[in-house]
Amino acid sequence: MKNSKKILKMIVLSMLVALGVVISPILRVEGMCPMAHFINIVAAVFMGPWYALVCAVLIGIIRMVTMAIPPIALTGAIFGAFLSGVFYRWSKGKLIFAVIGEVIGTGIIGAIVSYPVMSILWGKEGLTWLFYVPSFVCATLIGGSIAFVFLKKLMKTGALTRFQLMISDKSYEDKSGTISTASSIAAFGAIIYLVIKILTTMVFKTDAKIWSYIANGSVVIFIAVAVVYYFLNKSKKDKKSNV
Repeated sequence: MKNSKKILKMIVLSMLVALGVVISPILRVEGMCPMAHFINIVAAVFMGPWYALVCAVLIGIIRMVTMAIPPIALTGAIFGAFLSGVFYRWSKGKLIFAVIGEVIGTGIIGAIVSYPVMSILWGKEGLTWLFYVPSFVCATLIGGSIAFVFLKKLMKTGALTRFQLMISDKSYEDKSGTISTASSIAAFGAIIYLVIKILTTMVFKTDAKIWSYIANGSVVIFIAVAVVYYFLNKSKKDKKSNV
């Protein structure tokens, strides 16, 4: 049984590495690779921190060799992949903590480590210690949001727990309530707001008011959706309890 799980784990690892290499160019600009963070979180939740770290290392090396990507392909992935798995298991299966681990690991630690690597090893000039932080944080928020929605859907159907049992000794059930889900929906509005603000002020450096309207509007829309979701599901639960 253990050998079959190890073989299946290696197959899943290989598939995630291949998928990560293929989808990494989507939405990518230098210093931003949202889909790499999507793969990091999925690998961390599926297989744990160590396999997620191996997955990130392999994807980074392949991208550097085949796509001429600079070393940030590694520094911008390995720390987040590992911390995502650590935070997920530490929280007993809360997906939001897997995302937080990726944001901290890549958006802060990986971004800071990228400065000496890119300036000393790659010879890039004009960098500072915090140069990559805005773009890395923005990328992790985008990729993390996609991963959260994807994994949340798997968790709701029970597919995530079954899959974890197939390849690992650790699995977690969905224990999130209506309030938790509604809060997650509202949080997406805040994430979109931050992404737009980071992109417009620090990456593209534009002060067009339309982007402020879009950022503020996203917060309002997602909070409204969260409130509607909460009251609809609360009323359903109330009806079931009265039956």
